[in-house]
Amino acid sequence: MTDRVSSELEGEMSDNSHIEILVVDDDAMSRRVLAQLLTAAGYKCRVCKDGSEALEIVHATPPTLLLLDFDMPGLNGAEVLKRLRSDRNPAVARIPTIMLTAHGSEKSEVSCLQAGADDFVTKPVNASVLRARIETQLRLRSMRRQLERQNDELERWRRNLERDLAAARLTQQSLIPQKPLPLRDWDVATCYRPVIQVGGDIYGWLRMKDGRILFWIADGTGHGAAAALLTTLAKLLFHHGNEEHDMPASIMEAVNNDFRSIFGSRSFMTAMCVALDPVTGKASIVGAGHPPLLVTRPNGTTESIASIAPPLGLIEQPEFTETAIDLEPGDAFLLYTDGVFRWTKDEGHRLTLEQLEKILDHSAPTAEALLKSVLAHTAPETAATTSPDDMTLLVVRRGAGK
Repeated sequence: MTDRVSSELEGEMSDNSHIEILVVDDDAMSRRVLAQLLTAAGYKCRVCKDGSEALEIVHATPPTLLLLDFDMPGLNGAEVLKRLRSDRNPAVARIPTIMLTAHGSEKSEVSCLQAGADDFVTKPVNASVLRARIETQLRLRSMRRQLERQNDELERWRRNLERDLAAARLTQQSLIPQKPLPLRDWDVATCYRPVIQVGGDIYGWLRMKDGRILFWIADGTGHGAAAALLTTLAKLLFHHGNEEHDMPASIMEAVNNDFRSIFGSRSFMTAMCVALDPVTGKASIVGAGHPPLLVTRPNGTTESIASIAPPLGLIEQPEFTETAIDLEPGDAFLLYTDGVFRWTKDEGHRLTLEQLEKILDHSAPTAEALLKSVLAHTAPETAATTSPDDMTLLVVRRGAGK
């Protein structure tokens, strides 16, 4: 219980004048004694002589607490309470009720509780016991109300969060390419699966100054709205770097410098880019802490090109090294984030790089076919568990015989 809740409860319990207790008892002497006892304790008190009258009073003005005699002619205490507990009005159905019974047997106690009573007191009533039971029920009522207020606050927070995530999702969707890149003699296929509405993965492609196409992918820390903002920044940095520089290593260096100037070393992201000449098939790869680029060839071989530099944002002036490859007709390369390895929370089924290489379909006729073959093994739609991390894949394939 927080200090705020405790203080609210203590404040409510210290002043009984706003608490109204309804006494329902067919015995006039019992009603008079109980009314005097409650009034002396500072409570407001109303009395009535039977169950029917009690129902009318409760529905007209629900009391704070109900003292209800179990044995009454006509509607007895159990029947009255059963009707109250089934009422559609929460203010009526949840009234704390202490049952008064002249029977001290275990059977009588069980009957009171089964009827829906919060507590019971046996007659003749002990004043100290009754006051203690009343105070306990009033404290529980205050705690329940505080919990309801907290639940309402949580619900408002949840709705606000959903609105924020929806806005972040729309923002991120506007950043991610919605259509495959139309490139003569090449085809491109992509897959983006965030853990929640938005994630920390981002990818794209840019036309470089010398006519090459820069395919890039990045994986930032975190999920949610903060991650969406990070991916927004990543796209801006790659676009800015591409405008200012004409080599993939220089672009990556510019992204790293700008990233560090904003966050210092408080945040980082992995990244990899491929500068592809679509005419010759020559490509230059630069990686920064990112999973290795995979190249598939029709002869069944797979080439893995690892990142040499650390993740972007970690250190100043890292050395970015370009690795050159030649892509022949039928060759393809795969850029992806490490969520591919984490398609299940079961550590025993996490993929390794070697396993990923083995499931690549070297004979796939299109980039889309190659992508689907990877997803069939790493993230099948029928999987019982979901990935604990965002997953993004980008496949680029050179058409056969071109």
